[in-house]
Order: sequence, then C-alpha cells, then structure tokens
Amino acid sequence: MSATTRRRGPHPFPEILAGVLTAAALGILLLGYVARRGGTLAAVLSAAALGAAGVLVVTAVRLRARRPAIDRTARLLAGPADLPGMTTSGAAATAARLGVRAHDPGVFIGRSVRRDRELWGSWEDMHMDIWGPRTGKTAARAIPAAAAAPGALVVTSNKRDIVDATRGIREKRGPVWVFDPQGQAGEQPTWWWNPLSFVGDNVVKGLMLASFFNGINRQSHVRADGYFEPAGQQLFGALLLAASLDEQPVTRTLTWLNRPTDDTPVRILRAAGADRVADAAEMIIAAPASQRAGVYGAASQMASPLAAPDVTRWVTPGSGPRRPEFRHADFGDRDDGTIYLLSEETNRAAAPLILTLTSALAYSLEGRAIASPGGRLPVPAVFVLDEAANVCPWHELPFLYSHYGSRGIVMMTILQSWAQGVTIWGEHGMASMWSAANVRVYGGGSADARFLHDLAQAAPRFEPRTKSVSSRVGMPFAGSTTRSSREEQVLDIADLGAMPRGRALVQVSGARPTLVRTVPWWQGPYAEEIRESLAAYAPGPGTRADTGQRDAGRRTA
Repeated sequence: MSATTRRRGPHPFPEILAGVLTAAALGILLLGYVARRGGTLAAVLSAAALGAAGVLVVTAVRLRARRPAIDRTARLLAGPADLPGMTTSGAAATAARLGVRAHDPGVFIGRSVRRDRELWGSWEDMHMDIWGPRTGKTAARAIPAAAAAPGALVVTSNKRDIVDATRGIREKRGPVWVFDPQGQAGEQPTWWWNPLSFVGDNVVKGLMLASFFNGINRQSHVRADGYFEPAGQQLFGALLLAASLDEQPVTRTLTWLNRPTDDTPVRILRAAGADRVADAAEMIIAAPASQRAGVYGAASQMASPLAAPDVTRWVTPGSGPRRPEFRHADFGDRDDGTIYLLSEETNRAAAPLILTLTSALAYSLEGRAIASPGGRLPVPAVFVLDEAANVCPWHELPFLYSHYGSRGIVMMTILQSWAQGVTIWGEHGMASMWSAANVRVYGGGSADARFLHDLAQAAPRFEPRTKSVSSRVGMPFAGSTTRSSREEQVLDIADLGAMPRGRALVQVSGARPTLVRTVPWWQGPYAEEIRESLAAYAPGPGTRADTGQRDAGRRTA
C-alpha cells in the first residue's frame, strides 16, 4: 500500500453519502406528491432538484462548520506545491539521493490542511517541537516517529506510554533495552551500564561527565557560586577519571569524597600520566580545611544521585548474580537496536545518567558515521527526545543540531514551551537550536505571548479588499463607492493560542509556514502493531506487564 493512502483521518464521505441519500429520498417523495396533484414532468423534476439542492447545501454547511476556524487561514499559507521536498515524492527523492532504504521516505509530520497531502521531514532534517500539555504530542509525534524509525532508536521520556506503545514493534526488529532507574515503567535492572565507559582514559570526558551532574538538580533561580562550584566540578571530574582508570565502579567517587585527605585518586592519576589533573586534585586536598571542605561539599552535592541504591543498581555490576553489561559502543555499531531512557520529571536523580547515556550513544553513532562512506550512517538513527528539558537537559545540543543532520542522526527534541528551552540553553542557545532545526512544529497549548507573536510574524501577510459606499440624504444616486485594501496578518496571537487539538503549525527552512492536520498513531499505518504492543506491555489485568510487576513484587517480598 502506498504511503499516500495509509494515514487517513475522519473522512466527510459518510456525511456526503447521507446527504445524497436524503436528497434522493426527498426527491422521490416530492415526485410522488407532485404526480398525484397532476403536475407536469417539468414541475416534478424542478421540485426534486430543489429538494436535493437544499439537502446538499445543508450538508455542506455542516461539513464546513465542523472544521476548526483556523483552517480558513490554510489557503494563505504554504501548500504542498510550495513544499516539494516535504511531499511523499520529494522526501522519497531525498532518501534515494542519500542512499537510504527505509519503509517510509522520512519522518512523518502530518497531512496538509490545504489539499490534504502527507508531509515528511527527510532523513537529513532535524526536528524541534513545542506542544503544550495534553495537546497530543506523544500520540501524534513521538510514538509514530519511534514506531517508524528505520535503524537505531533512542527515546527519552518521563512516562512509560511510548515504551508500551512501541516496544512490541521494536522487538521484532532487534534488541530492546529499557533504562529505568526510577521505576517509571516498572522495569527491573536485568542489565547494567557503566557511565565510566563513557570516560575511559579521556580527561575531557571525565570533566564532561562531571558537568552533566552539575546543575541538573540546582533550581534555575539559584545563582551558581563563583569558586566552590567550578572547583567542585573539577574535583569530581578528576575522581571520575581516576575511578575509570583504576576500573573502579562509579560509586567509588563517593568513598573518596567522604575522605577529603585520601590521596588515592591522585596516585592513580599520576600513575596513568594525567599529571595536570593530579596536580589540581592534590592542590584541593592540600588546601586549608575550610576551603577544602567547601570544594568537597560542592562535589558531593553533584555526586548525590550516586547515593540512591535504586539508581546505582543500574550503573554498577552489584554483588548478586552476574548481569550482562550494556555497551554503548556496541549499540552504535548496529542498525537495529532500541533503547528507552526514563526519568522522573520532578525528582531528577537519574537525569545525569540519562544525559550521559544519551550523549554516549550519540557520540558513538557519530563516530561510526564519520567512518562510513559519505560520512553518514548507512541507515539513519532517530533520537526522540521527549520531555528533553526535564529528562535530558543536554547543554551541548544546540551546537550539535546543525551537524548531526549531515551524519544521518535525526534528532526530534520535544518541549512543552519556549521558556522550558530557555531554562536549559538560555535565550541565545534556544533561538540557535530553533533556527538550526529544519522542521519546527508548534502543536498548540502555549500561552507565551512573545513566542506566539514571533510565530505569527513568520506567517505571510495579506490585503483583504474593502468597499465603502456613501450617499447624500435624499439623493440616492449621488453617492460614491470607494475600494481599498489594508495589510493584515494571516495568523495572530489569538489564533495560535487557541489552536485546537489536531492542528499544528509547521515551519520549514526556506519556505512559508503551513498548517497541518496531525495524525495520531491509531490513524496511522502501525496502529494494529501498536495496539498489540499495548496489550502486551501496558499495565492491566492479564497483560505481560502486569505479570512482570507481580513477579517483581514477589521477588522483593
């Protein structure tokens, strides 16, 4: 079945058919009535036609009234002809040029309100979405993108819905891992991942890992300390590097932080030739007690997520039965793996680890892409970063956005508001990432007047014609008619703020915005497979998820 016939929403055909049948029935009744009254054939046909026309007009009015008011702007926005690269044939041509063989020509966006055509992001486009709460982002964007990903898939979220909906599909294509340190999906740690495998013997990555821990759990309104926090981050980075070089678990850093005079990390660093890092750590150990306590206190605060046993079970081998170790480098070497990374939205103890693993996977895939012909992955990898600001606050992301598209690493970053992004990346970083995204989707639900104003300004303007007629009292034929026009915005803040569920405004690089009808997964080509996955994994009596949770409860007891 071709792509153009798969994603159909509610169609007006049933109402049109009902109108036609009603018109026919009315015509027959009128025909009988006029015939009994002795009317001529012409009168009979005129009556039938009049009745049919009336019913069809009523049907048309009902169909028009059912459409959202914002749809009236679609004719003034871009249509499929203005977006040739986003149509099914255009995206397929891009896929052929890139040498990508996939079931879908790209990442599905929705159907254009104007002319009702499928629109896609190509396999070299980067996506950025802003959807307010309960506007359908998971059903219309995250789940379809995850289900259709042709190669490796990385998903972040704060809920289990996307896992339950797509896990069954992904298991048919390759191995699936669920990283769930805070029990968002009730998953048990049957495997583990070592964050220090991201560090290795690399000094820069040791400091980078420390930076991932720093600031995630600090409130945005709290001002960073000018000395102790940077020094604490540097110390924590040195300890992480030392633990990695000595093949110690990541929790060993807590032991060293509780012993401020222990020079074991310094000796490990010197033995490995990391003298400058060793010197910096030694200076802190030798500092006056009050100064040393402040630095160690700041570093301990950063490392505090490693003190949670439920979290550390996922990142240490433990002392129980041997569990397999997940290696992000192996994941990057294949085209069929899927990993879901889950974290709580408020208690973000696992967020540094989610961020580290996401970064490690991206860098691993990037390295493989660089070594591949053309500098691209042979099969595109897809990152669906749902709730990115809460679950995966990746500060480097704005700098990577414009680069990853050329590597075959497709990013879809989904936020609830513009302000959420500003909290993580700052105003400049958020604007940079929004501009670097080739596909920018606003799904409604925002009350940010500034953001909505900028969206409205990006839409075209039009000049509606007006006519005014004036006349003199008592002289009806002595008046004048004036025709004029005035420039108005196609969309305004009120239109965008009240955008109904099921519609989205899409901005594409180099083109006017377009209005699309979003297509939830149950209207898409993977609906049946998603239902099967939900039946198997979503919590409920008799499901596989329910059985697993009851078994886990018995093991805990």
